[in-house]
Amino acid sequence: MNKSELIEALAQDIGVPHREAAAITNTIIDTMTDALAEGKSIEIRGFGSFVIKQYDSYEGRNPKTGKKIKVKPKKLPFFKVGKDLREQVNTNR
Repeated sequence: MNKSELIEALAQDIGVPHREAAAITNTIIDTMTDALAEGKSIEIRGFGSFVIKQYDSYEGRNPKTGKKIKVKPKKLPFFKVGKDLREQVNTNR
């Protein structure tokens, strides 16, 4: 499912115009993005949680040249699936 399919499903499920469903979807995604950018975590019970993992710098290699490079520290979002979602996915094979 992509974003436009999600918007369409929301519009049909709650009976609102496509434009309003798009605004609702965009607001949710933007709010979640802003929270993660601020270093906050997000927990949606029954679905999962999003957290920011911090990675230290390390020495890597350029795969083309084999030359050593220093990789800067970084933060990346990480999703941990919730128990209810994991069970539902495993039972609907």
